Amino acid sequence: MEIIRDPRIPAIRLIRPKRHGDARGYFAEVYRVDKAAAAGLPAFVQDNHALSQSAGTLRGLHFQIGAAAQAKLVRCLRGRILDVAVDLRHGSPTFGAHVAYELSAENGDQLYIPAGFAHGYCTLEPDTEITYKVSAYYDASADKGLTFDDPALKIAWPVAADLAVLSAKDRALPKLAELPAYFSYAQHRD
Repeated sequence: MEIIRDPRIPAIRLIRPKRHGDARGYFAEVYRVDKAAAAGLPAFVQDNHALSQSAGTLRGLHFQIGAAAQAKLVRCLRGRILDVAVDLRHGSPTFGAHVAYELSAENGDQLYIPAGFAHGYCTLEPDTEITYKVSAYYDASADKGLTFDDPALKIAWPVAADLAVLSAKDRALPKLAELPAYFSYAQHRD
């Protein structure tokens, strides 16, 4: 596994499992506790799996706060997504900035997003499936979000806002300027 720090926001890491291929296909070791710990990644306690039927399905931008704040390790099993992480750590030199990566079944890349970031993705193909590990259990009382189309974020989503397939909840999320200071850079340096 190759673990690459993002130069724009070093807390984010792209994880590239090595694929060993032959005539049958390939084998890849996608996660190891010892290598993750050596890279400074937390222990993960829950795996989630999502299917999005339509291309242009947008989920996010989501995060949890307090003791339930989650780090995530995201992987695309089928199809392709544009995966996005937004820095919500007040005092961070990259507060409000984002990174975006295409994750696909074909490239096998994974994105590590630490606590203190909002996460979302847009499907680029129909019937796209993702799985992601989280470092804290889901807690509805700690579940928060940020609107995907906040102009202050300057995210170049691959679908027009009015054509995105979204939940009613995600359409009603607040803008960055409306969020309380849920995270501080001092507490969530990585």
